[in-house]
Amino acid sequence: MSSQITTAFVQQFSSNVQLLSQQKGSRLRGIVSQETVNGEKAFFDQIGQTAAIERTSRHGDTPLVETPHSRRMVTMKTFEWADLIDDADKVRLLIDPTSTYAQAAAAAMGRAMDDQIIAAATGTAKTGKTGATSTSLPAAQQIAAGGADMTLAKLLETKRILDLADVDPDLPRHIVCSPHQIESLLNTTEVKNADFNTVKALAQGQINSFLGFNFHMTNRLTKSSNDRTCFAFAGDGIKLAVGKDVTSKIDERADKSYSTQVYYCATFGATRMEEEKVVQIVCDESA
Repeated sequence: MSSQITTAFVQQFSSNVQLLSQQKGSRLRGIVSQETVNGEKAFFDQIGQTAAIERTSRHGDTPLVETPHSRRMVTMKTFEWADLIDDADKVRLLIDPTSTYAQAAAAAMGRAMDDQIIAAATGTAKTGKTGATSTSLPAAQQIAAGGADMTLAKLLETKRILDLADVDPDLPRHIVCSPHQIESLLNTTEVKNADFNTVKALAQGQINSFLGFNFHMTNRLTKSSNDRTCFAFAGDGIKLAVGKDVTSKIDERADKSYSTQVYYCATFGATRMEEEKVVQIVCDESA
């Protein structure tokens, strides 16, 4: 049983147990490429770029073009959450807190999923036939803080990096950042001005899209000193592999004096699929 449940004991009637402020579920699962897999490890095969060969003579030999193949590996991880609710606690709480515990468990599982996606975006990808090669995000795909938070110049540079890599412009493009970067952009003249931005950012108090990027806010991005590591990606540039989707069980446990156990588990992992489709954007939040 949670040793902290006694903080919810009441001396007068209460209608519910309030779930404190927290990120409820995953904010990034719906925007990355997702695939169901089996096994402890998953491999995703890729085909690289080739070039056509000009025919220079009649009845010549048919050219053989070797198509480059590559592979990405995802190591699956299992996440669990459980807590016990004693029957006596239910009486003293005057309500059954099981549903609120379940909400807290589901929210925690979603946040764990986001953490895996964030780590994969700018971390080391496992590549090669057996996944034994470590591939880092190249310096050309990284934008330094430069003593500035998120700026129009950084957005334009991000767009240029993706465009120079011939990333399909029809693929949806996303930027994952913290509230600081949203605030910085909202204070940018070009973002404020409707002549530049068809989204009424200031009127709504948020940024939905700008320069072809969809913005997604999270507080789970890594921060070193004042530097927050944000990132942009296009389409299937990040893969979420789900071995076992979120499963919940709420049962009595005879070995725990028939207390009710709320249990959640899931198995998943993530990887960066293509360096050219991901851009790391470091932002100085003190600027």
